[in-house]
Amino acid sequence: MGGDSSADYAGDVSPTEAWQAVRNDGDAVLVDVRTRAEWDFVGIPDLSEAGKQPILAEWQRYPTMEANAGFVDEVRAAGLKSGQPIYFLCRSGARSRAAAIALTQAGLGPCFNIAGGFEGNKDSEGHRGGAEGWKADGLPWVQK
Repeated sequence: MGGDSSADYAGDVSPTEAWQAVRNDGDAVLVDVRTRAEWDFVGIPDLSEAGKQPILAEWQRYPTMEANAGFVDEVRAAGLKSGQPIYFLCRSGARSRAAAIALTQAGLGPCFNIAGGFEGNKDSEGHRGGAEGWKADGLPWVQK
């Protein structure tokens, strides 16, 4: 498989770049595509400083991890408008990339993938959240 074409989605951004965009652009939104269990037990981005809340929409349904066939409709139902920048977040950047591509294909966006996600990949000790991602970058988050 080759690289992504620019038509797939708007590209990858760091968690800090996404936070700055959501904080500074009144139209920018963050969609957290992790599972309900992840939101409940790991935490969610705290966008209160920007006067916003993340849109929570599962890309895959826990515990079966089957694809959420209603994902695009759920995100649209959150009131997104055409041309609105959308930043997608998952645990490490894989599900959010797929979601950014799906929403771009549905005509929304520009859609960005937050590389490194909320917790990033595992560090040398097998733990997430310390080496890369939203938490490791020291960005605001809360436990639900």
